[in-house]
Formats: sequence, structure tokens, C-alpha cells
Amino acid sequence: MPSRTAPPGQAVVDVTLHVNGRAERLRLDARVTLLDALRERLHLTGTKKGCDRGQCGACTVHVGGRRVLSCLTLAAGVNGEQVTTIEGLADGDRLHPMQQAFIDCDAFQCGFCTPGQIMSATALIREGHTRSDEEIRDFMSGNICRCGAYPNIVEAVRARRIPR
Repeated sequence: MPSRTAPPGQAVVDVTLHVNGRAERLRLDARVTLLDALRERLHLTGTKKGCDRGQCGACTVHVGGRRVLSCLTLAAGVNGEQVTTIEGLADGDRLHPMQQAFIDCDAFQCGFCTPGQIMSATALIREGHTRSDEEIRDFMSGNICRCGAYPNIVEAVRARRIPR
């Protein structure tokens, strides 16, 4: 199992992340992104590394209830915050309603972007940005699907939106 500490000689910080309801204490290089801490140190690989530049949305997670691009977020910058990844949405074997909607609406093809899409979709429902298909598309525009499953993604969000 890989070490949870930074290599010798690097500037390190002690970080506590509350990930999916569990406190995780890490000693990290101060420059480690939240994405790399989740994937490489905590072995939560559901969050995907797509572009690593904040342009595709594959790395979307929730921090303190808001959606963030984990590839652009330093782990040290969210010290002490609540972090939810795709792994944290389900309740045991029971899928989150948005995860189920993506299955029911066939809202994925290759599946690579799906975790980020689902994390954005759950946030945009909470934010109240589901009044129309156009609004859903607008607020999901930071999440790229290279397979082109956009109509089905909008359908999944529409199926699970909270009526206003």
C-alpha cells in the first residue's frame, strides 16, 4: 500500500479531510491537489483525472456542499472541510437517486465523465438550477462528455429535479 506521507525534503502540511463521513489525516506536499490526495493517497478512484486543467469537469466533487474541480483545488486549502466524492453518494448498496437516474436514462456511454457529471447534477439540483432544459444544460456546461450523452444527461437531471 502506498505511503500516506510526502517524500523527504518537500514542504509538507498536515491536512484533515472529512471525506464521505470519515476523517482522513494526511501529511502532504503543500502543492498536492485534492484530486491527487483523493486518488493517490486515499485510493478513492471514482473521481477522474481528465484534463487536469479544470476544463472537463471529470474531477468534480463537493466541498462544504458546493461543487468544485478537485484538480484545481489544493488539498491544504480544504483542510477540515467536508468532502463528498462519487463513492460517498450511495447509501451502502442503495444508489443515490441521481446515480439511479443516470442508469435509468442511459446517461453515460464510456462512463469516464459520469462521476463528475453526477456530482455536478446533484449540486445543480440543490442549487435550484433545473427550471428548464436550457438552464440544466447551462449549469452542466462545465462537464464535458466526449461520447455525446448530453440529451440523456439532461433527461436524468430532469427526472430527479426537485420541483420549485
